[in-house]
Amino acid sequence: MRERGNGNVEGDLLKGLAAGVIGGLVGTWTMSQFQNLLTKLSEDGGSSDSGGGDEPATVKAAEAVSENVFGHELAKSEKPAAGEAAHYAMGAASGAIYGVMSEFAPTFTVGAGIPFGGAVWLIADNITVPVLGLSKAPTEYPLSTHAYALTSHMVFGLTTEIVRGAVRRAL
Repeated sequence: MRERGNGNVEGDLLKGLAAGVIGGLVGTWTMSQFQNLLTKLSEDGGSSDSGGGDEPATVKAAEAVSENVFGHELAKSEKPAAGEAAHYAMGAASGAIYGVMSEFAPTFTVGAGIPFGGAVWLIADNITVPVLGLSKAPTEYPLSTHAYALTSHMVFGLTTEIVRGAVRRAL
């Protein structure tokens, strides 16, 4: 960011966007590793799957995009990779928004990205995904599933902010 003559701070859209995307991608990877660790540590191997059925919401989203945009029905063997691609696309998009918002409203980074992760959890997992029919309603999941998902998204937000900030300083 640079200071204008009138004392206002002017951000750099492209640098904020790039730093946010990179942060979001690394945040998504870290969140996935965190979830894998929690799953291994849990006695029942519990899952936070917000898919509301046989398949995770990310796979359902990937299927919808593949069928409606590309006219291609995913084969069973394509679904895991497509679900991962959808998850990383969501992380990159969320990171991009966060990076741009952080550039022009630095107070957006208060809390080291943890409130951002909580907002992604609330808006994506609890509102958007159910509204799109990719999961059951939030009230149909136990509190433990929400705690797992919220904690995972807070890890995502924290990592996104740490990486975004480092990349932004390097640009």
